[in-house]
Formats: sequence, C-alpha cells, structure tokens
Amino acid sequence: MTPPKLIGQYSGTSQSQLKTRRASKHGAPMEEDNSQILEDAHSEFKKQNFNQAEELYTKFIASCLQSRECDAGSLAAAYNNRGQIKYLRVDFDEAVQDYSSAIQADSHYEVPLYNRGLIRYRLGFFDDAKSDFQQALKLNPDFEDAKMSLQQTLLDQQEKMNRGY
Repeated sequence: MTPPKLIGQYSGTSQSQLKTRRASKHGAPMEEDNSQILEDAHSEFKKQNFNQAEELYTKFIASCLQSRECDAGSLAAAYNNRGQIKYLRVDFDEAVQDYSSAIQADSHYEVPLYNRGLIRYRLGFFDDAKSDFQQALKLNPDFEDAKMSLQQTLLDQQEKMNRGY
C-alpha cells in the first residue's frame, strides 16, 4: 500500500486544475489572510515541520469555517493534509475524522477518500476500505494507487474469509 496523498501532490490533478475547480465552484475569492495561512501551512508541511503545519492548518480550518468566502476545495485540502499529519503520528481516529471532514467539504475530490480507505484497510475494515477506494475510482478512474489498493483489499478480504476470520 502506498502512503496517504497530500492534496496537490497527486499527479492526476495539477495545481491550476485545483484552482480552477475551486473558483468555478464558489466564485467568491478567499480572504487574503486565509490564503496566506494555507500557503504557509503547505510550506511548513513540505519542510516536514509537522507541528507548525498542523497549527496552521487548524488555524485555517477555524477561520475558513467562520468565513463566507472560504471555498470547499481549500477547506478539503486543509483537512486532508492535517489528516496526513495525524496519520504520520499513527493517530488514525483523528486522521479518519479529518479525511471525513475533507470529503464532506468537497465530495468530488478523490484523495481524502483514498486516504481514509488506507486507514480503514490497515485497521482491517475491508468493506469500508473497499467502499472508499471504489468511490475514489468513480471520481477518478485513472487513480492508479486507488486501483492497486482496491485490488489488495479484495485479496486480503478473501484471504481473511478463507482462513475463517
């Protein structure tokens, strides 16, 4: 299994496509301060300053939830990326909560579905993982990591059944 994905790192979606998707969905520009907080959070994450990145994502999310001008794509990115920080700390329950919030913010974005599916797979919740991977593939049929993860989930689920678990 491959590790969770950061929104914006998945090669199937370019940064310009993400910006276009966000702008077309919401029309209203995000407040400049919020935009800078999110950029700073992404920057800290790339530097592997995870504590600082998590604080900035949390600040962005809180501000975004209070703002009428915050777009769903940016909110989903913040939740997803904060979820990855929690995943790296092996705090799976909180990571799943963030991935679920990302999905709720933007139900048409496949990356948080994939990431949540990975955790569910690791915890042995194969039906839930299978559902997440299938939904991610409905949204993006070319998502190779989701294809491989779905195949592995089905194999492991069958093996578990064959062993009588």
